[in-house]
Amino acid sequence: MSIWWSLHLRRDAASVPLARRLLLGTMETAGVDPDISYDLSVALSEACANAVEHGGDAGSSEAYRVTAYLDGEKCRIEVADTGPGFPPGGRRPPFRAVHPEAEHGRGLCLIQELADHVHIGSTPGRGGAVVSFDKILKWREDAPLVAV
Repeated sequence: MSIWWSLHLRRDAASVPLARRLLLGTMETAGVDPDISYDLSVALSEACANAVEHGGDAGSSEAYRVTAYLDGEKCRIEVADTGPGFPPGGRRPPFRAVHPEAEHGRGLCLIQELADHVHIGSTPGRGGAVVSFDKILKWREDAPLVAV
């Protein structure tokens, strides 16, 4: 079983719950375990929130892209924006510890904790950041689209 979708969303706070609901609905319909679905939806929300906040010039309504793949036993999600990206030289931002009550700066750390594998970088040749992460799926016993 393989499902994928891609969205081009405006850099607007209202786009974050839209992407999250679409992911949750897709995984519920496919029969993914609710705990795995929840972890991935939180990670997606954090990546989308970063794209909305940092993914373009101030006041810009540029879009960002969310792509999700449920393929076999794994889900891979990618969020790409058109902002300044990360510093040149291939250095990704560090996953640094942040105070648990901090209101900002926890997104990348949360994604790292909730996913099995995370890649953070810049879009080659055109700027912008790309955050991709994946997680091994678990299925409900009654899953209609379970991987064979």
